Amino acid sequence: MRLSPLAAEVMVEDHVRLRKPHPCGSLDWRIVRVGADIGMRCLGCDHKVLLPRSIFERRFKSYLSHATNQI
Repeated sequence: MRLSPLAAEVMVEDHVRLRKPHPCGSLDWRIVRVGADIGMRCLGCDHKVLLPRSIFERRFKSYLSHATNQI
């Protein structure tokens, strides 16, 4: 199985779409933490989820928007 090279470039405040929906029905997330685990907030209900990077890379589908101001 090949992982998406785009998923490795994720940054805090990016908005992403995953393949599997949250129970509220939303597919869209805002990245709040980046490291070995990826912290995300659901854009539908604002619930916070922490996924291991390996699972995030499998579920990643596309970027909705990239963070604009990175240090």
